This record gives sequence, structure tokens and C-alpha cells, in this order.
Amino acid sequence: MKILTIALSLTVSTLPTQAMARKTADVLIRHATVIDVEHARTIPDQAIATKGDRIVAVGDDRDIAKAWSASRKIEAKGRFLIPGLWDMHVHFGGGPDLVEENKALLPLYVAYGITTIRDCSGDLPYDVLAWRSAIADGRLFGPTLLSSGPKIEGVKPIWKGTLEAGSQAEVDAAIAKLTSLKVDFVKITDSTLTPDLFLYAVRQVRAAGLRASGHIPMALTVGQAVDAGLSSIEHLSYAHKAGARDEARIAADFGAGKINRAQAQALLDAGFDEQTATDAYRNLRDHKVFVTPTLNIERTIAYLDSDDHSHDPFLAYIGPGLRKTYQWRVDRAAKASPEQIVARHKGYEETAALLPMLQKAGVTIMAGTDAGFLNSFDYPALGLHQELALYVRNGLTPAQALSAATRAGPAWFGMLDHYGSVETGKQADLTLLDRNPLEDITATQAVNMVILRGMVQDRAALDRLLAEARGKVARWDAQAAQ
Repeated sequence: MKILTIALSLTVSTLPTQAMARKTADVLIRHATVIDVEHARTIPDQAIATKGDRIVAVGDDRDIAKAWSASRKIEAKGRFLIPGLWDMHVHFGGGPDLVEENKALLPLYVAYGITTIRDCSGDLPYDVLAWRSAIADGRLFGPTLLSSGPKIEGVKPIWKGTLEAGSQAEVDAAIAKLTSLKVDFVKITDSTLTPDLFLYAVRQVRAAGLRASGHIPMALTVGQAVDAGLSSIEHLSYAHKAGARDEARIAADFGAGKINRAQAQALLDAGFDEQTATDAYRNLRDHKVFVTPTLNIERTIAYLDSDDHSHDPFLAYIGPGLRKTYQWRVDRAAKASPEQIVARHKGYEETAALLPMLQKAGVTIMAGTDAGFLNSFDYPALGLHQELALYVRNGLTPAQALSAATRAGPAWFGMLDHYGSVETGKQADLTLLDRNPLEDITATQAVNMVILRGMVQDRAALDRLLAEARGKVARWDAQAAQ
């Protein structure tokens, strides 16, 4: 009896110690199906513990539930958990009067499961950099914002919000300015920047330890930009240009003024060759150059003649000033002749068909929308889901499309050790879906919950974000009507 009493007291005394041994998390998600994007597989019945902005445990639900407790528990009921989505090409702009309308777009990204966006420069670069800091400090709600700041351009360019450079010294000054602003990468465009300065800028940006993204001048080949160190090509049309047999000659003739832009483009289109393109794409792969297709805006513009966007539900989230910026593309499209419309459709379809070729060649495709001011009906937040659907429609698998929106962005920034998968130690940026995106990519739109930097936004909270956005636009519309 004495031995039994001792044994019982030992058992009782150890129970509180065992309970105390359970680790404490802030959030515990139970019975989730984790999407392993890298290996295109589902892992059922998982539990995920987060603390602060980090994932601290992932594993079999029973094991994690035994080892961890949390102040907030979420029952996923078998729903599908993916890393937070990234849109790697967005814009903010339209002038200083539209600062608030642009800022109001930020919560929309979160409401649509997008936890990180890459700002590719507009005409409000310093406002965007201020938002970046405010979001990082917790003073402003929105997705993690990575920005180029003002783009590098030539003298008197078409686009506003640029650092103008007409000499190597001015390029150097622009890069010094961007370095002082601690930009996340550098955007270089070709409105008026001369080809030699474009190449010089790319080389100097890389020498400064930054990534260079941009539009490639018609007077240069894609290979020349790649050799200079371009890190990403924005817009799939440049990949099409690289497939022309006579790209070098056409670029030289354009640079010498022998042909105009329309003639050069026609020659590039006529000279497209699959083997030439494949070789060029393998060169992109070997140089680790990523491609951001921005198919959604390309398709939207190409089919403005047949698609009526005047009653799009998402217009309720776009302020009146931003909606006005859409009109210029609408007006331009309306002036096209029947032959031009046919050519526009054909050009989009031929460009979109390059996606499987890029994927097969090993090029990393990076999902980005080009959403923002001026780009008519290419909506912030919603546009990324439409972009992914176009990837699958044009030959990618759902897994490849999902990777373009969850892993490619972190890979480009060298951040895959922090983002891009549901793993211990990674950032607690997660999106819970009602359906399996590996079976149907449109499932990315079935957002049930978002965890942003460890903060839970359940469906009710996401709906409140959307309601607040609609309310702001309605008030702005009322003011504009007065």
C-alpha cells in the first residue's frame, strides 16, 4: 500500500510539469491540408503554430496539438493552406490628388489573399516608400510592400515620377539616390533613355548590389540586356522579341533610324522562330533572369473591343479619379480599325502561347499583373487571380501557376529562406482556401482566411475590409457628383 501511494503521488505531481512543458504559440491552425507548392502535393491533417510573425511548428495534427497550446485556435476543417500570394508587378499613381485613392487599394490585396506586392514605380514613388515604412512599422495596414522607388529614365520621358538621366554621371547620381532611399530593387524603362545608358544603368545597378528590372529598348537585343545583368524582364512581349531570327539586325536598324517602331515590331513578329526562341529562353534560364508576363493587362487591352467592363463589380473598389485614368486606353482602343483589332487579338494570343516554352526552357515565371492607374480594368488584387487563370489557360499546370505567385517572388528577391512555403521558421504569411488550387487554379479566389505577419484576418474581417473599401469609394463618388 505504501508503494502504491508513492507511485500515485509521483504520477499526480508530474502532471502539472507535463502540462507546463507544452509550448505556447499565438495561433494554432488545426486539421489543415497544407499545399507543398514546391513539390506540387497536398499534405493532409496538418497543424501549424505561429508566434509573432513566424511559423514555429508544422506537422501531424495530433503531434503538434500535443506539443503546442495557443491563445487562438483555428479549425481549418481540411481546407487548403498555401503560402501568402505575391503580386510582383503593381503600380500606384495618377498624380498627388489620387494619393488617398491609391492608398485605399492596399487592404484589398490582403482581402484577396495577397500578402506581398512589388511596386514597379509610378508617379507617386515617395508616397509609396512612405507606405512601405508605415506598413513595416505597423502604422498602416496592408501587404508587405517592396518598392523600386522612382524609376530611372532618360531626359523628358513620357512617364512621371522618374529620375532623369542623360549621361553616365546622371545615371550614377540616380543610383546613389536610390541607394540612399533603400529601395528594394531598381526599375529602368526605355521611354527616352538611350540604349547605351540603359546598359550602363543595368551594370551599375548590379554593381551597387541591387536587382535591375525593366523594359528593354527596341534598339537593343534581349541578350544584350541579359548580358548587362538585367534581373527580370517585365511583360511577355519582350520574350517574344527574343525569338526573332533577325533580332540583332532589326534592333540595329531601329537604332540607326532606318525603320520606325511599328516596322521593327512587324519584322520581329514575322521573324519569330521556335528554335531561336528556345535558345534565347535557355539563356535567360542560365542567367537566372525571371519573366513577369503581365498577361491580364495584355489580354484586357487586346479585347477592349468585345469585352464590356462598364458593369464590372470590382469597379466599386476603384476611386473615381483612378477610374478616370482608365479612359485613355478605352479611347485609344475605340479608334482602332478592324484590321488593327484583328492584329491586336493575334498579337496577344501569340505572345501568351510563349508561356509553356518559357516553362519548358527552365525560365522562372513570376506572377505580376501591372495593375494600377492607367491600366484599364486590370484590377488590383483581383487581377492576380485572373493572371493565374490565364497561365493555366495558356498551358501551365495549376501547380506551376501557383508557384509563380508564391515562390517566384521570394526566389527573385533571394528570400526563399523566409517565404514561399508552409514550414517552420518561415514568415507567418498564409492564405487558407476553401478549395484545392492544385486541382483548379481558380480556387485561389476562394479565400477563407489570411494570416498576415502572424495577424489573423478571418472571413468576417476580410469582408469588413471590402466593405470599408466600397464605403470609401461611395463617399468619393458622392463628393465628385456634388
